[in-house]
Amino acid sequence: MASKVTLKRRSRNGPLISLVPMIDVMLILLVFFMVTSTYLNLDMIPAVRQQDQPAATATTPGRTGTAMIRLGADGVPVLRGQPLDAAGLDRALRDLLAGEPLAQVLILPSGGATTQALITVMDVATRAGVQRLRVIRLEARP
Repeated sequence: MASKVTLKRRSRNGPLISLVPMIDVMLILLVFFMVTSTYLNLDMIPAVRQQDQPAATATTPGRTGTAMIRLGADGVPVLRGQPLDAAGLDRALRDLLAGEPLAQVLILPSGGATTQALITVMDVATRAGVQRLRVIRLEARP
């Protein structure tokens, strides 16, 4: 008579988790985002080197001024209490820079303003020739 042979396997302590599928998915996502992403053109805003500025203007003390542009929730920029469109803002900034070439322009967007409205104001200021542009963000105190 033949005897029965039974094979017993050892039981595993826990489930086997392989990292290979996760690595494959991550590489596929990496390639996907690299192919579909857009890259910024770093030459969008012209930068002025220090040696490009006239020496007389750079050394004259007290020739710098400041203008603050408030950007409302409706996307309309307000300069010195007057709401302006893009053309009016461009004229006002060019007039400011004609008298004070190193004038600093501060942009204070409200919390409800869209990012596109902020970018539009920054573009107008850059086209007008503003070299010292700063965006101010007010944060609530805890």
